[in-house]
Amino acid sequence: MSSSNASRLSRRGFAFGMAGLTLTAACGNGVGNSNAVKIDARVDATLTEMYARYPNTVEIANKSNGMLVMPLITDAGFIFGGAYGQGALRINGATVDYYSAVSGSAGLQIGAQQYAHVLFFMTQDALDDFRRSSGWTAGADIGYVVDATGDTLSTDTTTLRSPVLAAVFGQAGLKFGATVEGTKYTRIIP
Repeated sequence: MSSSNASRLSRRGFAFGMAGLTLTAACGNGVGNSNAVKIDARVDATLTEMYARYPNTVEIANKSNGMLVMPLITDAGFIFGGAYGQGALRINGATVDYYSAVSGSAGLQIGAQQYAHVLFFMTQDALDDFRRSSGWTAGADIGYVVDATGDTLSTDTTTLRSPVLAAVFGQAGLKFGATVEGTKYTRIIP
């Protein structure tokens, strides 16, 4: 392939990626509606739904040092895709900071979906690392408290050993195969 064709493909890929992120931003996920009152109301509703659907998360929340609640992540793509949402970090039940979540993907994909996720910081070190970071990215070491079939995992000591646990769920149930790996979280001012 000639360098001009490769350059054209790179620009085309970039354009598709930007189009995917633009579509994501337009899907009613809080972009442009980022005031603190709206985010907190969505966080409250998300926690109520999570506790009702997945009762094991109540115990995990009680044992955590803090929780990042992302009430609505909109994930859209056409070949290249992206996801975006806004949420709040809660410590001892009170909001202490607001965050955005962004991720991108490439590959055979088309469509859009919306889901929520909650990160439980199970150690003070994990919470401190998250809060000190100017842009924290979720890694492969995160444990999940809801499995791919929608079953909740036990809250035994093995499950709770991970410094960060995640619950990912959708408005119509679990987002199968969902992962937060590669999602970047950045503090925002609503």
